[in-house]
Order: sequence, then structure tokens, then C-alpha cells
Amino acid sequence: MFTLINKQSFTKQSASVIYIIPGKELRGALPISEEEMAYVVGRIQADEQMSFVFNRLSHQVFLEFFEPKSNPNHALEQLRIMADRLTQAIQEFKSPEVFVVAPELSTQQVLAFAEGMALSNYSFTAYKTDKSKNIRYLEVIQLDHAAVSDDEIEKLNIVLEATLTARSLVNMPVNYLNAEALAHEIKQMAEDVGIKAEILNKNKIEALKMGGLLAVNQGSIDPPTFTIFEYKPDDAINTQPVIFVGKGVVYDTGGLNLKPGDFMNTMKCDMSGAAAVSAAVFAIAKAQLPLHVIALAPATDNRPGENAFASGDVITMFDGQTVEIENTDAEGRMILADALAYAKKYDPMLVIDMATLTGAAARAIGNLGLVGMSSKADEFMSQLKACGEKTSERVVEFPFWDEYAEQLKSDIADMVHLGGVEGGAITAGKFLEKFTNYPYIHLDIAGPAFTTKKLNYRGTGGTGVGVRLLFEFAQVLARK
Repeated sequence: MFTLINKQSFTKQSASVIYIIPGKELRGALPISEEEMAYVVGRIQADEQMSFVFNRLSHQVFLEFFEPKSNPNHALEQLRIMADRLTQAIQEFKSPEVFVVAPELSTQQVLAFAEGMALSNYSFTAYKTDKSKNIRYLEVIQLDHAAVSDDEIEKLNIVLEATLTARSLVNMPVNYLNAEALAHEIKQMAEDVGIKAEILNKNKIEALKMGGLLAVNQGSIDPPTFTIFEYKPDDAINTQPVIFVGKGVVYDTGGLNLKPGDFMNTMKCDMSGAAAVSAAVFAIAKAQLPLHVIALAPATDNRPGENAFASGDVITMFDGQTVEIENTDAEGRMILADALAYAKKYDPMLVIDMATLTGAAARAIGNLGLVGMSSKADEFMSQLKACGEKTSERVVEFPFWDEYAEQLKSDIADMVHLGGVEGGAITAGKFLEKFTNYPYIHLDIAGPAFTTKKLNYRGTGGTGVGVRLLFEFAQVLARK
């Protein structure tokens, strides 16, 4: 269920309502008694309490005092996190509808609050047999804010639907979502916005000689897929497309270099990149942004069975370059490399790949940001980082110096696919860069793509990271 956001004045006195009040002073007409007002003032003065709830049995009245951080983007995130806390309270009261009254907040601030509530209200219950224990009661968020436009609300609903769709895809286990099922889900997204996505099956992938994708797939009984989701409106402002490439490893055992211990437990999330880029194109198309965009999603699982590829193998890639395999658990870059080489056929304006690629990225910055690198795309990277600050899907730019590529030299092939122990996130990016000849940005989402514990409005499990970032970036490009 996706929580719907609407614009409506607060007139239903029997509905739950949240008042967001900048500063620490009560002002305006509030549905609380003089005694309650005195209590609020006293608590603020005594211990600086900033959050209050009054239970009317049939509904609740929430008062939230808000002191925004000096950085406007940080204030937006502050509101999303506040919204997450309130959503949990509303869930306890089983309120199906809540009004948000915040006339003194900016348009962006009230939208960020609504965004946080809707994202926090997500719950993945596809495989629960007793649905009654997992009901999310909140169905509608009504914004009482004169300056918020219907167009802004519509776009927010679209990007929220896309983000939560990506989350659900990531949360599906491989016995429900293999490569063919992922391709079907992407095709369904395309059909929902009136577009036909093209799915290349194994025979077509073999005919194209996508050696990287085929190599990773050798250990599986399920065939690989390569999905092309293209949105090209008549009023597109770009003559060259923007291409998003997403890693679609639907499950990663590590292959013959089997992952140890419990490192395999969350590896259904290794297709988070493919889910994010496909959902981003879905959102761009549904919002009818005047931008020609394409999502490429190579997909397979990585298993140690059948005739699994092995360390020491030499693989001929889609573009003819040869790669010596050093560790079969570095499989994602192999399928991405074929997709990045395939992207050349479109003569793109920009290509951004998104992948749960390296543990090195997660260890470097944790789960609160994306690791990014760029080649021939300095201005695009600056714009993307600004979008990351606004959405709080922040991009930490790593150096992309040519010296890192020295680690990729091979004695028997054009290159090895794995660098040394240090700088692993960067050498992975340098490997991928070898398959590009266009402005290119590499985003490693290994840290924030999946969480095993609740992380504010990002929830538990798949976070859908990247969808909001790419949609905001697309809006910036469309305005230019």
C-alpha cells in the first residue's frame, strides 16, 4: 500500500491533526484547552519539551515545535525524521487519515515532512499469512498549506510510489524474484506508464556476446536477462539520452569464492541498483518530464553450481576486451561492464551506473551516503551532489585518479577485474571506466541499499535508495 498525499484544508474536527510550529511559542488557533496550553508552555520552559500529543479518543492532536537547522537541506532531513517518529505514533492510534497544518513552513519543508511520513509508513507484508498483525493504518496525508501546488503533490506521490516499488523488489527473495521475474517486474513498470520495455533473453545475450553477464550466469540453472526500459517523449530537451545502468544480481553466493558465515544472508539486495534505476525511469515517465532516459538492467544470480566461472578464467566481454578473473565474488562489475559497453550504441549525453558493488564503499562511509566517482562529467557530478544534499541521498565523491588503474594490469589478458586490498571501491570504478567513452558517473550504494535494523524513515530491508536522487537530478536536467 502506498500512502497517498493530498492537499486539503483542515475542517474535519474528528480527524487527527499535526501542527508544526516554528520556534517555541504557541500562536494561531489551536484545538486545545487553556489548561492544555498552560501545560505545553510549562513543559517547554521547564525542560524544553518540543513534542506533545493530546488524545481525543476519536482522534489525536499533535503539536510539534520545530527549530530548523541553519542548513536548509539539513532542515528538510530534520522534518523527514520528525515525520518518521510521528508516523509510529499515528500507527499506534490506528489513524487512517491525518492533517498536517504548517502554514509557516516553506513548500519544500512541508513536502519533506509528508515524504518522511509516507516513506516511514511502508511495510512489506507479501509473505505474511496473518495480514491483520501488519496493517499500516495511515492511508491519506492531507496537507493544509496554501502554497503547495497540485503539481508538486502529484510529483511527490509519483516518486514515493517509485521508491516503495523499488523497496518491494529488493525485499523479494530469489525464490520469488530470479532474473526473469525481475525483468518481468520492470516490464510491468514500463507498461504501467504506457511504454514497452525490451527484454533480451539468454539466446539474444549469447548472440550479442555479452561475456561478462554470461560468465556470471554459468553457475545458475536460471537464465540471465538484459532489460531495456526507454522513455523518449516528443518534447525531450536532450538529443542524446541519459542512461541509468543498474546491477541486477538477484542473489549473490559469491560463486566458487563462496561468501563465508552469514555474509550471504542479505544478498537478495544485490539487485538494488537495477530496481532503483528502473523505478527512477518509471517515475520520470509517469511525471512526463521532458527528458529522454533509458534504464539498462543486466540480471542474473551468482552461484557455484553447473559450470560456474572460476578464478583464473579469461572472459571476452561484449566490446571484445578480455578480463582475467581473480575472485568470483566480484561479479557485479562483470555484468555492469557489458551494460556500460552496450550503452555506447546510444551515443549518450551521460551514463550513471548504480550498484551494490563493494564492501569497501560501505566500510568507508557507512550507510548514510553513496560513494561516487566521475569521468568527463564534472558538472553533472556537481549537480548530482547538490540533488543528493536536497534528498539526503548524499554522494561522497572519491578520487578517480588514473594511478588506481595500475592495479588492474594482467599478464595474460587486457586487465584483471579486481584491484588490491586498499581503495577497493575506487579500483572497481576504474575497471568499469574502461568500458566507457562518454561522460560517466559511478555510484556504489553498497552501504545504504539495505538495512537489517530500522533506520528512521528508510525503514528495514530495502531502502529504495537512489530513486529519489535520480528523479531530482532528472528534474534539474529537464529544467535546464
